[in-house]
Amino acid sequence: MSRIEREKKTVAVMIAIYCRYKEGNSNMCDACRQLLEYANRRLSHCKFGEEKSTCRKCPIHCYKPDMRERMREVMRFSGPRMILFHPIMAIRHLWDERK
Repeated sequence: MSRIEREKKTVAVMIAIYCRYKEGNSNMCDACRQLLEYANRRLSHCKFGEEKSTCRKCPIHCYKPDMRERMREVMRFSGPRMILFHPIMAIRHLWDERK
């Protein structure tokens, strides 16, 4: 699996955790679905490609300010919970961040 595909999968899981456990939705709501689509578009067009770091460490912030803040909120909530729901994915994400 490519680095970008792995990042897309991680973002999708984090948004799903946020939507289900923070917002209480059994299915992903429209706002979370829009955030996921936006994140996937940004990742697909990342100029660093397979050499990219995690978005938090990126020198270029390609998200619009409102979407960036929304993603930050999702990450703050879902990040600690990832170790419970998807421990391998969480460890890989932390490893990628350290690179």
